[in-house]
Amino acid sequence: MPPSSSASSSSLFAIVPLHGGGATSRHAMDACYLCGKPLPRNFDIFMYRGDTPFCSEECRAVQIDTDEVRERIKTKILRERAARNEHRHGAAASERSITPAGNVPVAS
Repeated sequence: MPPSSSASSSSLFAIVPLHGGGATSRHAMDACYLCGKPLPRNFDIFMYRGDTPFCSEECRAVQIDTDEVRERIKTKILRERAARNEHRHGAAASERSITPAGNVPVAS
């Protein structure tokens, strides 16, 4: 993809905002996603999940750990919810199979 005319000559790729830009747009690589520290153009930027910038390996590691904990909690909640639903549906099915005592034939 050829760089746009607004890209600086030192930039390898032109980064164009998806929403059209304008005075209120904020460049995606301006600040660390976690701590908000400005990201200078002449320093390394540590990326995570393709499009999330971090100022250091430490900030990125904190976000990775946070995401892993959040995913484990989400998985646990979904499992508990599925178990509750299975229990409810299982109890309802067993209640339907119970024959009332007044209709049971008695052998003599």
